[in-house]
Amino acid sequence: MKIIDKYIFSSFLKTFIAVFTILMFIFLLQTIWLYISELAGKDLDFLIIGRFLFYFSPNLIPLVLPLTILVTSIMTFGNFSENYEFAAMKSSGISLQRAMRSLIIFVSFLSITAFFFANNVIPWAEFKSINLRKNISKLKPAMAIVEGAFNDIGDFNIKVDDKSGKNDQLLSTVTIHKKNPDRRGNFTVIKAENGELAGDENSDILSLILFNGNYYDEPQPNDYEARRKKPFVRSYFDEYKINIDLSSFNEVDLEEEKYNYSYKMLDSKELRIALDSLSSDLNQDKKSFSGNILNRSGVERIGSNAQHTKDTTRLNKISLKTPQGENPRDYNIKNLEELFDSYGLQEQQQHLNIAIGGIRGTLSNIKGKKAILQKKATTINKTEIQLHDKYALAMACFILFFVGAPLGAIIRKGGLGLPMVVAILLFLTYHFIGIFAKNSAENGAISPFIASWLSTFIMLPLGVFLTYRATTDQGFFNPDVILLPVKKFFRKIGLAKKEKE
Repeated sequence: MKIIDKYIFSSFLKTFIAVFTILMFIFLLQTIWLYISELAGKDLDFLIIGRFLFYFSPNLIPLVLPLTILVTSIMTFGNFSENYEFAAMKSSGISLQRAMRSLIIFVSFLSITAFFFANNVIPWAEFKSINLRKNISKLKPAMAIVEGAFNDIGDFNIKVDDKSGKNDQLLSTVTIHKKNPDRRGNFTVIKAENGELAGDENSDILSLILFNGNYYDEPQPNDYEARRKKPFVRSYFDEYKINIDLSSFNEVDLEEEKYNYSYKMLDSKELRIALDSLSSDLNQDKKSFSGNILNRSGVERIGSNAQHTKDTTRLNKISLKTPQGENPRDYNIKNLEELFDSYGLQEQQQHLNIAIGGIRGTLSNIKGKKAILQKKATTINKTEIQLHDKYALAMACFILFFVGAPLGAIIRKGGLGLPMVVAILLFLTYHFIGIFAKNSAENGAISPFIASWLSTFIMLPLGVFLTYRATTDQGFFNPDVILLPVKKFFRKIGLAKKEKE
């Protein structure tokens, strides 16, 4: 490696490390703010919080790495142009492509590394972070009674309208649904005007004292006749105390790893297998459902229905033999129309009501199945997007370098001012295009392949255009292309007026 290559590479690498560290720190702060509700009030030590951030950090790489490459390339080549170092290189016969050679090799290596990182490290981190979040959410549920929502604690589902007091121990308008392991549903309901949480912080027993309320219960007698009467019990209380055992909730193993169903936890090979399995399941489900609907409609049995009817008297008047040259199904439909006309008005009404009921049931079944099939299709689209994103990340790192490096040479500004603004605007455009495209692909509006690669494909011609402009020493935009024809037009108009005068 020559001295000039070492200088360019070292300048780029120093800026890259600094920008990457700053951006990662910013996004980690955003992560802490986003998940602060899951971490606060759980009495977690710093080691667990550190593990949580460590497991979540790899998920930030698809955002941080492309932005870092874009910002670094703009800043580095902007500094070279601002300090006339790039002009000195050109005067020595070193072109832009020659100056970028060592960085192209480095960014290519970085892009390949990004793919393997997205294919192996990010799924592992997703697996670890989801399991740790699930385990943390089980800690100290007594401290997670949220106002205006039902909170599942032990054998009770508790809702309070308002909390007050020094430690939020005073509750108002308490509603409790008591669970019964032998019966499914809300058969026991307790409502009270006020309540109070009592007990020692180190105790596994949470005492909930209720005031001025009612106890509602729907008992289930063993006798069936008595059960049909739907017995109901209501009792009033001035004070009612409930002890909730929290020992099983506080004994949570944070090392437990049993959640492994997310498509984000799979590498490229596993995603392809999952796609084949999900697609086969969806196609089989569609085929089976369409067959069931067809059988239930009775369309395939139009001819046999006429032959197996009980009313043989009416059928004797109708020829069931299909004439030569006529479609059998059309002829059978005509026979059924004649058969229907042979019934009385009341019988026709009965048959119509039965047919309308069957059609409504079929439509309802189709509507429900449509939602299920749409959900399966959305899962397939998300899985395919996840597969293409692994390759799109590597290509995006490479292309954004060819956007940033020539753009820095054109704007001729270094530092954290204008280059940072330009880089953020470009990256936000790239990022939001990707988000909107992926949201559309999840609903099936566009192909998952196009959604994953759309923002990268848009940046590709921009990179080619900027590289050409920087190589030929042209600016980002030449206003003379528009201004000169306008000036010539008005000059001709002025000359024409002078000639007339």
